[in-house]
Amino acid sequence: MDSKIKEIHQQLVSKQITCTALVQEKLDLLKQNTYNSVNSLLDTLALELAAKVDAKITNGETIGLLEGIPFGIKDVYMVQGTYTTASSDLLKNYKSPYTATAIQKLLDAGAIPLVKENCDSFGHGSSSENTIFGAVKNAVNPELVGGGSSGGSAVNVALDYTVFSIGGDTGGSIRQPAGYNHIYGLKPTYGRISRYGLMAYASSTDCVGPLAKSIEDIRIVLNVMSGKDPKDQTSTTSEEITEEGIAASSIKTVGYFKNFIESEAIDAQIKADFLAAIEKIKAKGIAVKELDFFKSDILVSTYYTLAMAETASNLSRLDGTNYGNRIEGDNLIDTYAVTRSENFSEETKRRIVGGNQVLSQGFSDEIYLKGLALRDQISENFSKDFEEVDVILSPVTPAAPPKIGDSLKDPLAMYLSDAYTVGFSLGQLPTLTVPQGTTTGLQITAAKNNDELVMQFANFLKDTL
Repeated sequence: MDSKIKEIHQQLVSKQITCTALVQEKLDLLKQNTYNSVNSLLDTLALELAAKVDAKITNGETIGLLEGIPFGIKDVYMVQGTYTTASSDLLKNYKSPYTATAIQKLLDAGAIPLVKENCDSFGHGSSSENTIFGAVKNAVNPELVGGGSSGGSAVNVALDYTVFSIGGDTGGSIRQPAGYNHIYGLKPTYGRISRYGLMAYASSTDCVGPLAKSIEDIRIVLNVMSGKDPKDQTSTTSEEITEEGIAASSIKTVGYFKNFIESEAIDAQIKADFLAAIEKIKAKGIAVKELDFFKSDILVSTYYTLAMAETASNLSRLDGTNYGNRIEGDNLIDTYAVTRSENFSEETKRRIVGGNQVLSQGFSDEIYLKGLALRDQISENFSKDFEEVDVILSPVTPAAPPKIGDSLKDPLAMYLSDAYTVGFSLGQLPTLTVPQGTTTGLQITAAKNNDELVMQFANFLKDTL
């Protein structure tokens, strides 16, 4: 099974390459890159860790599979002693006092962090243009957006600047940029990986996940990061996913949402390509079933109602008092106001204002509680669907990536680009983007805790499409 991690591991063990040379090569690429994918380099740390790996190999010691493998980190994860800016003015000088659990597990396995990666500020966006470091450029066509909010992470993987990267997915922020840049991106089952040390956007749907160029690399990294964490009460225990498990073929029935494909919003070419993929799947003897689901505009409005409410609550701590770029006003209240007004982006302010609106007296019953009820209905709908089908297949986005600048002119269009990803986030389901089928890939979803199944079907599609 294809795996860049295994390939590099073998080269290190057989002394075809040194870890120091490998890391230096990747750092040089990151320094020279013109895609705005880098917020800060971790070059000193990376080279120190690489030297230790080389010393172990020279001494004849055994190294682990991830030991010496260079990776990138979306700039919303704490890594002790490094800048963690969330691509924002407010935190542009903030240094992490601790390390996120998921990242620590990778460090413990010997993986080498190279870079904090550009993203939409606080994860607020679907294009990675909402950032103080400049819009991330698409790896396939630099005139287009890199996707968001994990755009820098996706672009670095696509261009081989990192072997894999760790993104964050709240409503599609791993899956959509993975599709835009023709790589794999996984949003695991909610809770499979600890969120401790990830800056919270919407706590009920935030997920830690990997981006890579192969399914096997996704599997390897997922296994290392997974597990119960006493620091995150929403985290769960999970079984290890084996290479044999995802090489098997147990899927007999695939479903797809008819209203996604019949929507007026879908690009004609993406629709045609999706239906062609369905026919190829049928030709392999797999049953395909049309499913009814909530309209995409209901999914988007439900998701953004809840996500904005949660982000308003989560970002209320950022007032310049304990951390962040404080701007003094005439009094304490004025200091809070000017600090937040000057340091938050327009998109972040839009989401905070929207969130406070739906939580305010007179609106919370009519809007927020209705959103919670709809989320429950969406989850129930999924439970019924997975009684009939093994996995659900869908386009990742209704359209190809827009040109840089277009999304900033039309925030509503940006929200609607998430139409096919947010429903699976509300259901807290495992969903994997694969770079086959349409110009922005396909999305495979399974029932909760069936992360193995989405990778298994991804292997099938790799050989089928």
